Amino acid sequence: MKKLEITHITRYSYTNTAQDSVNEVRLTPLTDNRQACYHHAITTEPASAFFTYSDFFHNRVHAFTVNKLHRELTIKMVSTVVTNDNDNIPSVVASPLEEKAMRLSDDFQNQHAEYLLPTSYTGLTPELKAYSDAISDQNIRLYELLRTIYTTIHRDFTYDPSATSVQTTVGEMLQFKRGVCQDYSHFMITICRDKGIPARYVSGYHFVGDLQGGSTEFTQASHHGGVPDPRNRLVRLRPYEQL
Repeated sequence: MKKLEITHITRYSYTNTAQDSVNEVRLTPLTDNRQACYHHAITTEPASAFFTYSDFFHNRVHAFTVNKLHRELTIKMVSTVVTNDNDNIPSVVASPLEEKAMRLSDDFQNQHAEYLLPTSYTGLTPELKAYSDAISDQNIRLYELLRTIYTTIHRDFTYDPSATSVQTTVGEMLQFKRGVCQDYSHFMITICRDKGIPARYVSGYHFVGDLQGGSTEFTQASHHGGVPDPRNRLVRLRPYEQL
């Protein structure tokens, strides 16, 4: 069990004076069987009032408008989250053949259709289909298939922050053979969905502090993962984000 305090700061600077800036932020950590958010506060400068609601994918949304003239907008979130050590490794309940038949059944596909359809970032090109087909899902349990997809992508691609942008698609990543955590996530989601495995995009904070008693304070950007991967050790921020 770990108790973590997270501070997330987003700062916008404008070339010209802005007014009536309309914003939505999704920065509330999820509470479930693997983590609990005990404290959460969001402030802005200039100060503004929040309208809060849950969207279709159960993200907690804080909406606000800055009416006064401003050249800079700062959004600060502070949360206290307690995480549990729980890998959620599934017990064996069905044979590989039974598992595959279940996930490819009409009832299962219809129930999880929103996490099986392609998107502008995760479109399945012929080249991606060939890559996916090369990863066999014959006579292998779902958990091991997910591990194989993950390790294959990790083997074939190079982490390179300069290679891609936020607009990069999985088809482009396959050409580059390079990318960052967002690209890796998009790629794994694409392969999972092609094999009938519902998958979604998760944004959060990856704990990389010194677990031996040293300083655990550090500064970095948020981290992104493709779920399902039961070993994805994120303080989960946006649990159901549709791509």
